[in-house]
Amino acid sequence: MRPEECTLYHSGLRGAEATFGECAEKWGVKEVVFTYEGHQPDRAKNLVVLSEDELKRGDISMELVSKMMKRHYAKPERIRKVLQVIFHMVNKGYQVFIVGEILPNNTVKGGTGWAAELAKLFNRPLHVFDQKQEKWFTWQEGKWVEDQPVISHQTFVGTGTRNLTPAGKKAIEELFERSFS
Repeated sequence: MRPEECTLYHSGLRGAEATFGECAEKWGVKEVVFTYEGHQPDRAKNLVVLSEDELKRGDISMELVSKMMKRHYAKPERIRKVLQVIFHMVNKGYQVFIVGEILPNNTVKGGTGWAAELAKLFNRPLHVFDQKQEKWFTWQEGKWVEDQPVISHQTFVGTGTRNLTPAGKKAIEELFERSFS
């Protein structure tokens, strides 16, 4: 697959998402950044500001989110719009790449863990670079399997932690290199 045939979806936050965007730009991959009114992403190339109606299409019960993520949200109103944006990213991008940490309960730490849960729910190819283990894993048959993924679909999501380590940055760069060189 040629990079110019691909589109990356993310929300432009610093860390993993900005790095995915920088790599996309370097390799000639199209990039779409989803956001909402009143939120200023760190990387704003090809910005799509979702309307209130569009955001509502990605709405879900916070009780269900808590159950799927196996955690409690103290301020659900603060995270709701973030989860709605993540829905649009995963809905548009078929393959999902996340940089973060896989928790013992098989979820991914932080808000981007919702992208992982949606990818599982939508039966999408899901890959996580675990910064603590410094390895890529792919979700296969209900478990994480060590892997060296490549971008193999025309639309993909690049998301993850704002606290990107040098190993996480290198993992994203090498993903693009493996996929497009």
